[in-house]
Amino acid sequence: MSDNHEGRKVPQVSFLIRENHDWKTVTTDELFAGKTVVVFSLPGAFTPTCSSTHLPRYNELAPTFFANGVDSILCVSVNDAFVMNEWAANQESDNIRLIPDGNGEFTAGMGQLVDKADLGFGKRSWRYSMLVRDGVVEKMFVEPHKPGDPFEVSDADTMLNYLNPRARKPDRVAVFTREGCQYCVEAKALLKGAGYDFEEVVLPHRNRSRVIGAITGETTVPQVFINGEHIGGADALRSWLGARKAA
Repeated sequence: MSDNHEGRKVPQVSFLIRENHDWKTVTTDELFAGKTVVVFSLPGAFTPTCSSTHLPRYNELAPTFFANGVDSILCVSVNDAFVMNEWAANQESDNIRLIPDGNGEFTAGMGQLVDKADLGFGKRSWRYSMLVRDGVVEKMFVEPHKPGDPFEVSDADTMLNYLNPRARKPDRVAVFTREGCQYCVEAKALLKGAGYDFEEVVLPHRNRSRVIGAITGETTVPQVFINGEHIGGADALRSWLGARKAA
């Protein structure tokens, strides 16, 4: 297995993909020529680290990558087109194009094809990421050669930090609510007014207090979290936003 292809062109390969229930061939040139492309490659669709962390974080940071000059983000795996399409739907990965390298030709050309027969996987890709400009590899982050499935350097944050260390990453905002809660409506309006994109978690009445109590120590909704910080309810959010504006 060759570690590094920096300064070299990506392999010339044709990928068989499925679009609208029809087979289609996509070439390397179509994917890379004249473009700035981030690629991350992983051992397999639906596998734990790939599904819980690797793909989701690239999908989450995709708008930031695009704002910093990246034209597309590709996820390559030695899987067939049917599996990759199902995984894309399962992950709701609208910002990422999943590329099935079913025969492992691209992965072998990159020097990253490994034998995972001990897991019943056969030939698969080693985990890595790379920045490709007009078909030429500018930078590669290849996971260290150690047993198992290391995940230390091919993550989205490492790639984004290479591309632009000062890039502003999207805020992680969540608000716990319930149906019919006027204070919840107020908190969501405050977040929208401040320009925050947020995820709403609507809790059922029967276990709302137990869930909120376990997470925050409080018993009421809304409860707002921003970048890991527990802000609190609508009044606390208003004060928090006011303090940031005044700072």
